[in-house]
Amino acid sequence: MTGAGRITVACLDLAGTTVADGDAVETAFAEAIAALGIAPGTAAHERAMARVRDWRGRPKIEIFRALFPEDEARARAAHLSFERAYDLIVDRRGVVPVPGADTAIERLAGAGVHVCLITGFSQRTLGRILDALGWWDRVKLALCPDEDHRGRPWPDLILSAALHLNVDDVRHIAVCGDTENDVLSGRRAGASIVAGVLTGAHDRDRLLRAGATHVLPSIADFPDLVLTTSGGTRDDDTLSAAPG
Repeated sequence: MTGAGRITVACLDLAGTTVADGDAVETAFAEAIAALGIAPGTAAHERAMARVRDWRGRPKIEIFRALFPEDEARARAAHLSFERAYDLIVDRRGVVPVPGADTAIERLAGAGVHVCLITGFSQRTLGRILDALGWWDRVKLALCPDEDHRGRPWPDLILSAALHLNVDDVRHIAVCGDTENDVLSGRRAGASIVAGVLTGAHDRDRLLRAGATHVLPSIADFPDLVLTTSGGTRDDDTLSAAPG
């Protein structure tokens, strides 16, 4: 890396980036909203789901708080329904990595880059996913929002990873995610590489508007970017965003 030195920490999003999502998260949101009395097929349900799609990448509880403002009990009930619905989907379908994710994590770790997984899921759901994938020993750290850390788009989780992993310059961090909020979080944390991937919730234009330094087909392409190019540099296989 130019100036600041090489990347030492890679902060990777979970669902849609390293873990294949399909429609699992959206289905769980739809079922949770329906459980709170907003019937599928109604205009109210469609408005709620539009808000969910817009806010993907944020902590799940914060999305429900936005849907049910000034009603904390209802938001928490919806969040609990979401987790139960997601659990049932995992039981039915299982959990699989995005193609190339296992290899990407191995390549980064093998090159001495600490891998931290970051998610908007609760600690309970995060643990269940890592158990299912057998990834506990493959990553250095896994973080989710709690009482001490705001979730995305705030930079708290990435900066917490920097503290835990003894980063001496935030420019030594690379971030990868599939949503606008993943990108905003990485930019606000000062990471030198903030890459969007096209395997999840948001498209290329939205990722670039949020400030992605690169947009990649998938996480499989991320190690080449981290290990062979400088953050923000345009090359034949990546797309750079204008600073902002």
